[in-house]
Amino acid sequence: MLICTYGQFWRVDNVFWGRPKNPGSLLGVPASKKKLDKVDFREQAGIYALYADYDLIYVGQTGGKGQKLMDRLSQHRKKDLAGRWNMFSWFGTRAVLGAGALKAVKAGVSPSHKQALDHLEAILIHVAEPALNRQGGRWGATVKQYVQFRDERLGPSVPEMVEEIWKKNK
Repeated sequence: MLICTYGQFWRVDNVFWGRPKNPGSLLGVPASKKKLDKVDFREQAGIYALYADYDLIYVGQTGGKGQKLMDRLSQHRKKDLAGRWNMFSWFGTRAVLGAGALKAVKAGVSPSHKQALDHLEAILIHVAEPALNRQGGRWGATVKQYVQFRDERLGPSVPEMVEEIWKKNK
């Protein structure tokens, strides 16, 4: 299996980027079962894409030289791409174990030729969203999509605050 998990169009403002002595988190829940425990994908390895309001502006990879997804995203927030993107998608090679931890990367594990091609095509379709591709990517039954979960340490979002003010002023 090449890709095991993925998340699409996660918002930068829903990520807790951390503080001193607190590494931050990239929280997600399975798209099919949102009531399951949250999974932290900060140490995921794989491919990621950065977007400015759904426009693709950058594609990169994680996992080499010990850098994980959170490391690379944090670098892009502080260096040459700072302020130029507000969403990201990721396609991870590490599966989620039953306890919500990420499975270790195994050296020498390789997908079949067909699986690799299906996953590469799926990544390209999901990242670029070509107008004439009516089919979605062919991930296979074992690849799981995760949706973003806003970290509680961020406090309420702007829409949540507006809703609360609206309720109070009714």
